Amino acid sequence: MTMPVPSSDHWTAADLDRMPDDGLRYEVLNGQLVVNAVPTPRHQRVLERLESALEAVRPHEYEVMRGVGVLTGDDEPIPDLIVVTGPIDWDGRGIPVGQVQLAVEVVSNSTTLQDRMVKPVLYAEAGIPNYWRFELNAFKGQLPGESLPVAFVHSLGGDRSYEPTYRVAAGEKVTLRAPFEFTLDPVSLLP
Repeated sequence: MTMPVPSSDHWTAADLDRMPDDGLRYEVLNGQLVVNAVPTPRHQRVLERLESALEAVRPHEYEVMRGVGVLTGDDEPIPDLIVVTGPIDWDGRGIPVGQVQLAVEVVSNSTTLQDRMVKPVLYAEAGIPNYWRFELNAFKGQLPGESLPVAFVHSLGGDRSYEPTYRVAAGEKVTLRAPFEFTLDPVSLLP
């Protein structure tokens, strides 16, 4: 099988239509093609539980989706989970960034750099109001005695960068107000 090449000097979201259906996850970040391995069962279970918990309390004007691309010009990042508003093109390729109210990433060994550094900058510059990151494994900066998973909750500041709102370790509870009211205890997401 021959790998497609970009149609210009950088990869675009449109190029993803030509990628093979090989079980890998392709996304475009800053004009670069990013290929990720299939997530682990633990990663997916955490996402399923988070999606179910958000679905249970979401107002009717919101939708919760896993693994859907966000259309941000030529780029198309794929957050692990998004919360969106507005009319949905159910047969479309992705969701326009203006409809995305929350992007969530669950850090995996293969996505550490993107989830912690690249994607938050891209999401903030695109104007996504809320970004949550879940750390499932021990990480640099983990506090002594802090139980995993740890959720980092961010909201968009006036300078188009994320400001930390909450740091929530497993066993702690916090009620978030955006994109809608939701009580989070990361331990409830574990298998």
